[in-house]
Order: sequence, then structure tokens, then C-alpha cells
Amino acid sequence: MRSTWFRRTSRTSAASVVAALALASLAACGTSSSSDNDDEPKGGSTDVTAPLDPKTKVTLTIDCMPPTAKAAELKEWKEDVKEFNKKYPNVTINGKSTPGQCEEPARFTAQLKAKSQPDVFYTYFTDLQQVLDNDGAADITEYVTPKTVPALDSIDPNVLNVLKKDGKLYGLPTSNYTMGLLINRGLFEKAGLDPNTPPTTWEEVRTAAKKIAGLGNGISGYGEYSAENTGGWHFTAAMYSLGGDVVTPDGTKAAFNNDTGKQVAQQLKDMRWKDDSMGKTQLLKWGDLQKQIASDKLGMFLAAPDDITYMVQQLGAKFENFGMGPIPGGKATLFGGNDYMIKKGSSPDKIKAAIAWLNFKTLSPGKGQFDWARTKADGLPVGLPQPNFFTGDAKVKDLQSRTDNATMPVENFKTFMDNPIQGKAEPPKAQEIYKVLDNVMSGVLTNKNADIDKLLSTAEKQVNQVLANQ
Repeated sequence: MRSTWFRRTSRTSAASVVAALALASLAACGTSSSSDNDDEPKGGSTDVTAPLDPKTKVTLTIDCMPPTAKAAELKEWKEDVKEFNKKYPNVTINGKSTPGQCEEPARFTAQLKAKSQPDVFYTYFTDLQQVLDNDGAADITEYVTPKTVPALDSIDPNVLNVLKKDGKLYGLPTSNYTMGLLINRGLFEKAGLDPNTPPTTWEEVRTAAKKIAGLGNGISGYGEYSAENTGGWHFTAAMYSLGGDVVTPDGTKAAFNNDTGKQVAQQLKDMRWKDDSMGKTQLLKWGDLQKQIASDKLGMFLAAPDDITYMVQQLGAKFENFGMGPIPGGKATLFGGNDYMIKKGSSPDKIKAAIAWLNFKTLSPGKGQFDWARTKADGLPVGLPQPNFFTGDAKVKDLQSRTDNATMPVENFKTFMDNPIQGKAEPPKAQEIYKVLDNVMSGVLTNKNADIDKLLSTAEKQVNQVLANQ
């Protein structure tokens, strides 16, 4: 799932719950790659260590199959089902495409409460606790081994850890991202800046933003979110970049009402009101900054690499006009991503079949989603540095294949790739915390006289209440 539309929780608020509850009965909708018959396995072993019995018929309903509108991606899905069935002819993959994003938080919550999620269901990294609170996912710890997932030992432990609770594994990753500084190379050059060396400190960001804004014509040097939970998401990323956090290590208290939090808020306030380098239009959400930078009206903002794919495919931009560097500050960067979980109550054979499919489709270098030669041949973008959750030889081979088949200038991401920053997971109750922190961001970006101490103090009390209600 490399498409921007199928990725991260941070972009989507948990609003519109009432409307989504009306969809609770729609566990999935759209086209199917096979029939719905034989949903439950007939016979089969209850031994989790035994291989899947080839005589046992298993049908898996799986969401996030590409919709008809994504013809190339759907073609690849169907090809992978056909190839998978050569080894597992007894397993029927019943793929379901979903309206809009693969996961819309309110609809997802409604499905969990109604126990109507598919057998193999798509989630974000931040969803684990909610899934467990609703008794929604099977414990797959004993099923996932180097035999069933050969690349297991090559998957970054940090990625697997976000899918664990009390040492038990509940999901397998399909994609991940870390945030960096996305830049408009053309505007950098016009402002006399080197696009091959993006700013690496927040002081350098401020200086570069003033130069870019100095171009005039309604161009902003730096952009930031402050609405629909995205402001809080980026506030968190900025805190991480400076070595800070938004919650205490035990996850019970807010941890941003301090000098680091004040530094983040003060710099944005100064850039907005003293430097006039952030533009007058604020209260921006995901999608707004992408439109600005794609139309050459914005110099840079925090983002993940696949924002570029969205801008090229949906907004008509050119890959060549963008580049990336590591997140300024460099102490840590926010990472997130998505995964698949298996519905609790599934039989051992259904779990084994699901893991076999996920291994083939999303976790095998050179196959499935990592078949970069096929991706290129199908006219889809190749060359972004993420998803990238492999380590060691698997990482080297995957990146080499990605580079060999690139359809974009991979050198534009060299600074980002050559300076990896340690990823840090999103906080517990992420969406609720982000909603509170939106107020800090919107406060400093819309009110010249905003009281930063008061904004942080108020947000601290509200986040403490959120965490107390876990």
C-alpha cells in the first residue's frame, strides 16, 4: 500500500462518528477477487506449529483491495492472488475494496464494536489498543516464525514492537514512514538556496523560509498544519526532533509544557508574525500544504516521502521538483504506518492462511508489493525511500531493486537517505492528544498576541485528562 490514501492515522481525524455508525453493517464493500463461499475451514489442524493442511478449504475476507479506479494496483492484486494460489490452491482470497481511505477512524471504530471487521483487516500502528479494547484481534505470536515469514528477522524490531502488547504480537506491517523535510527544489534555487542540502536545524529552516518568502507572489517559505488533528501530529513530530516528547515514558502524563514545547511554539509564532514567512492563510489540514507546494507557492514543510506520489498522481506535479532532507533537529523523528490484523476467533487454519498471504503480498523482498520491476512496468511510481522496514541484506537488496527500477530522480532523496533519524512511535491516545494540541498550533498561527504559556498549560491539563481516561 504505497498510496497516500492508504496510510496513516495522523491525517484523519476521528470526527463524524455518528455518520460512520450508520455504516457499521458495511464491513467492506466493492469488488471481490473471488467468491464468498466456504468461509469457514472444513477440518484442519488445531496445532499452531503444523503447516496449513492443503486439504483444508479456507476463505479469507481481506479489506483494502485496490478499487477499480486504481486499475494498475488492482491488476497487481489479482496477479498476486493467482500466484499465491499456485502454492495454496485451497485458500480463497476474497478481497474487498473500501470507500475512501482504507481506514476511516469512525467507520473502523464502528466495525470493531459491531465485530464486523473482515478476517484480515487493515489498521494503523496507533490502533492496537483500540483493537484490543474491543477484543478484535487474534494473538498471532506463535504463528509468526522465520518459517512462516522468512524475512521476519530482517524486519526492524521497532516496527514489530508497535504491534505488540505485553509481549504478544497482534499484527504484521505492510508499510511505514518517517517524517522529514519536504522541499520545493525550484523555489530553493530561485531563493539562492541549495536544494541538495536542505536545512538540518530549525534555525536554518527559519532563515531559509524568510529567503523563500522574499520571492513574493504569495509564496510562503514554510507551512504548517493546525486543524483536524494534523496540527497536533506535527507539534509532536517537532517535539521529537528536539529530543522532547508529548507524554511521559509511562504514558500517564503530558510532557510538552516545558522549554522544548515553548521553543516549538515560539519559533512558529515568530515565523508567522515577525518574519511573515508562513503566509496569512492558516488553520490548514492535510492536503492543503500539498496543494501549495505542488503549485510552487510553498517552499517546505514536514512530510513523509509518499506525499510526493500523491502530489504527482493527484495534483499534476512533477517528481523532479521535490526533494527531502531529514527532520530538522535530528534527535528523533515520528514514525508511523499501517498493518494487517487477524480477527479474533479465527480458526488456526484461517490464521495460518492469512499469515501466508501477508508474507507473500507484503513481507517478501522482490515479491508482491516489493516487486519493483513489475511496479515500473505497470506505470506506477518507483524510487521513494519508503516503505522501508527491512534491515541488513534484505534492506540493501530492496533499495537496490528500487533504485534500478526508479521512475523518479532518487538522488533528490539522498540527504534524507544518507542521514537516517531514529524513529519514535506516536503517543498513546494519539488522535485525542493531537486534537488538543491543534489548539496550541492554531493559537500561535492565528493570534499575534497568543500567550504560549497559557496555551501549553491548558493543553497539558486536557491531555492529562485524556490519559487519565485510558
